[in-house]
Amino acid sequence: MCLILLAWQAHPDYPLVVAANRDEFFSRRTAATDFWQDAPTVLAGRDLEAGGTWLGITRSGRFAALTNFRDPSRNRPGAPSRGELVSRFLTSSQAPAAYLVELESGADRYNGFNLIFGDPDGLWCFSNCGKETRSLAPGVYGLSNHLLDTPWPKVERGKSALRAALMALPDETLLFDLLCDDRIAPDEALPRTGVSIEWERLLSAAFVRSPDYGTRSATVLLQDRHGTVRFIEQSYLPGAVPGGRRAFTFSLQREAIR
Repeated sequence: MCLILLAWQAHPDYPLVVAANRDEFFSRRTAATDFWQDAPTVLAGRDLEAGGTWLGITRSGRFAALTNFRDPSRNRPGAPSRGELVSRFLTSSQAPAAYLVELESGADRYNGFNLIFGDPDGLWCFSNCGKETRSLAPGVYGLSNHLLDTPWPKVERGKSALRAALMALPDETLLFDLLCDDRIAPDEALPRTGVSIEWERLLSAAFVRSPDYGTRSATVLLQDRHGTVRFIEQSYLPGAVPGGRRAFTFSLQREAIR
């Protein structure tokens, strides 16, 4: 993902609300969200080149989502795929605290990343850039390609729009609207992450448009207080043309519901 907006225990009826965009080269082979044949409890898309994923949830309520940390000077060719960090958590039975220990011991093998993960009892955010680890208190959060809640323009706009969208639930229209925000930030507000100014401008929008690289999918995930999960993925083709939309609804296993 390149933008994750998340409300954790910030709404009386929806303890988890996620709105996220995945930006990627259109040439990278990807499978749309579905329950995995080799791990039937996992609902996620799949990177067909490296095998991992960027965001997913299980039937027991295990959730994980990842963004890359943008710093070209730190990238190492041949590092393992960061998407495996999401898929490994989703397919395991490890408690989040135990997975955190595993992350801390092996994080340096990977290029820069941020990982939000947890279950109905709690969420964590871990980054191997600055070794930031946070147990998330109730609230609204934004994560792009820097640390959690770094006040990049699209993160700040997205968090504000998410707060407004929470008031309209269960209607998810405003959640998809905020993910379609293609406004470019002014130059004076752009971060300086080591890419060209042209790329900083392009990537400053929540919804990224370019011929070869852009927002490939927008995902909305709603988990209500009764344990019902609603997962909707809208895909996009080159030129920001809407592709297919997939929607899933299921009930969490009883032991996962608070």
